[in-house]
Amino acid sequence: AKKWINIRKLYGNFYKVPRNQTKLTIMLENLGMSYDGRPHSGLDDSKNIARIAIRMLQDGCDLRVNERIHGGQLMTVSSSVPLEGAPAPQMPRYRN
Repeated sequence: AKKWINIRKLYGNFYKVPRNQTKLTIMLENLGMSYDGRPHSGLDDSKNIARIAIRMLQDGCDLRVNERIHGGQLMTVSSSVPLEGAPAPQMPRYRN
């Protein structure tokens, strides 16, 4: 793989949150989800990242490549069109 979508970076840019709010468990919590599976399991982490990606698509995010390897160096892929962000996710409010 020479190019990919860095969900943490995309999440931070889309929801306009700082880097310290882009840890997997924090992203899930901010979207009103809980971690599903065993912590530090590659398969379970992947499934949870997919859940975040689905939610971002539902919120109007354009998932696109934002990192690549070129000449052995990690490069950020810039876009000529700025990403339109959504408001930061809010915890669901429950009615009693």
